[in-house]
Amino acid sequence: MEIYKKQTLSENFKIYFDQRMLKILLLGAISGFPWVIIGSSLSLWLQEDGLNRSTIGWAGLIFAVYAFNYLWAPIIDRIRIPWLTKKVGHRRGWIIAMQTIILLSLISWSLINPTTNLALVISIGLIIAVASATQDITVDALRIEQIGEHEGKSMQAGAAMAVVGWWTGYKLGGVMALNSAEFFQQAGFQNYWQITFLVLGIVIIFCNICLMFVNEPQPTNRTENQRQTDEMIENKLGSSSILVKVFAWLAGTVIGPVISFFKKNGFNIAIAILGFVFLFKIGEAFLGRMSVIFYKEIGFTKSDIALYSKGLGWVTTVIFTLLGGLFAIRSGVIKAMFVSGILMASTNLLFSLLAWSGKSELLFAIAVIFDDMAAAFATVAFVAFISMLVDRTYTATQYALLASIGTAGRTTLAASSGALVDWLNGDWGIFFIITAVMVIPSLIFLYMIKDKLKLND
Repeated sequence: MEIYKKQTLSENFKIYFDQRMLKILLLGAISGFPWVIIGSSLSLWLQEDGLNRSTIGWAGLIFAVYAFNYLWAPIIDRIRIPWLTKKVGHRRGWIIAMQTIILLSLISWSLINPTTNLALVISIGLIIAVASATQDITVDALRIEQIGEHEGKSMQAGAAMAVVGWWTGYKLGGVMALNSAEFFQQAGFQNYWQITFLVLGIVIIFCNICLMFVNEPQPTNRTENQRQTDEMIENKLGSSSILVKVFAWLAGTVIGPVISFFKKNGFNIAIAILGFVFLFKIGEAFLGRMSVIFYKEIGFTKSDIALYSKGLGWVTTVIFTLLGGLFAIRSGVIKAMFVSGILMASTNLLFSLLAWSGKSELLFAIAVIFDDMAAAFATVAFVAFISMLVDRTYTATQYALLASIGTAGRTTLAASSGALVDWLNGDWGIFFIITAVMVIPSLIFLYMIKDKLKLND
């Protein structure tokens, strides 16, 4: 009989000092930064140019692109970008191409007035969202492929580092965006947001330089397994003509990842997994979509928001993401999902208290700290959960499918967040209570399947 000794907390923490974790941290930052551009930056830009809450809320529909990036994820698993792939690798080539599109879009925004060109502003925002969502597909694949398939603890630590990186890109990017806008506004520039977007473009260039320090593991079985799937489809069709080969390649590219997912989990469990993933972070998304507007309405300045929501929030997120990773490693990812779901619901209620008490920097700081703590725990558990579900033959496609289904819940439903606040006649307290109860259906799904899941560990 073999006896297994549970690792100590310090032994668990050593996982974070693996050199691969620093590379995953960078990949997370690259992924999180564009959300600053089309999230808080775009929202405040539109608000300060006189647009109402409902318009800003519906403008957030551009985030729905993240919900559908699985549709073109198979292409990213199979297609190689000419020249770039040869020079920097398959995954890195895709990232650099998308970063270039985001940079050109920021330059375009710097030349536009949203009051007179709202449709164009939103269209460019949509281009940024598409490029960012496409980038996320390959960033996540490259991140997962940094870790061995059966290194379960390293995968959970990697998920924590990816989340730290994402929030670093998002929070510190937000600090830079808000403080830059405030600086240029106080300096007397009327087009202070347009100048800020040029500053953010410099960050994009810096990210591309840093990406060169992330090695790309060469695939061993992926190409061969994909080829075998194509051959299987050809054999089923009973022909080897050019048209059949093309059809087999397309079918293998698009259908293969889906068949693999349902075959591994079984139809009923697979459907329940998708239901849980769709619903888990809806309440957080409703809160996040309107949070900056809420802060402004109760009297906080852009500098206040940058300090408390972005700066202080980043420190809190980093600390509790690492702790959340350790919690997931020691208690298991399923238990971590339940705990983080309950925490998310509870901390949303602090914003109700802030809404009813009025402007209070102390309460603002407390609400942000606890909300970011809950979000950190939830995101680590969620990323580790779906990372441990994927088949390495279709890393990009399956992760994108699961992540985009989660995003679908957060973006499509949360687009009505501004309209919900208006329907409540601006009663932010009730709004935040509603966001708290939104997590309950997802936890019911998770409870139904918790003993039947097949995770790579």
